[in-house]
Amino acid sequence: MPEQLIFDLPMKTAFGRADFFVSPSNDVAVRLLEDWPSWALAKMVLCGPKGSGKSHLANIWAETVGATAVSANILAYERLETLAVQPVVVEDVHKIAQDMDGQQALFHLHNLMQQSGHPLLMTGCGFVSDWGLGLADLVSRIEQAQVAHLAVPDDRLLSVLMVKLFLDRQLRVEPSLIDYIVKRMDRSFAFAGDLVQALDRASLAGQKPITKRLTGRVLDEMQNEG
Repeated sequence: MPEQLIFDLPMKTAFGRADFFVSPSNDVAVRLLEDWPSWALAKMVLCGPKGSGKSHLANIWAETVGATAVSANILAYERLETLAVQPVVVEDVHKIAQDMDGQQALFHLHNLMQQSGHPLLMTGCGFVSDWGLGLADLVSRIEQAQVAHLAVPDDRLLSVLMVKLFLDRQLRVEPSLIDYIVKRMDRSFAFAGDLVQALDRASLAGQKPITKRLTGRVLDEMQNEG
């Protein structure tokens, strides 16, 4: 049987509060975001591993407070005075480590937000100390912010995440398959997303359901590549 052609169709990703599962690995961060009126100097940093839910939580917070979200790597091209008239989320601050214009822009946005009194949420991968920012004035501003760190996911969170990722692709799998995956997969949110995408493509290519046998083969291939 010839392989089925695969088309990269748009995927519906759910980012609402009801789609976010609170577990021991993220409950502190969730509580800090919910208590945003108490942030010191009205700013906070949300950091953690790639794919750990930073954008999801930031999106929930933005909807709650009416914030505008902007990527750090385009901040230098934004009208900062216009941004600072409402709460702001600046995502992926670690990506401007080599971008001095972006760092200058974020520094000026800090000052404008302090003047306006609106809250500022920043996100980035890893710990703040690993971001490699070179603008001393910006580093000092960020160090004044409260920090919430998302930890490596536990089994419960990984299980719920896998179900969500399958449902985002309109795929339904047996609970036993989720248990099978969680016991064998790399403990990474990024790996979870890559795995579901690979399983979806393998299932379409072979015109076969997503079974333990198929999952085991795809897991072996991905982990051997890594």
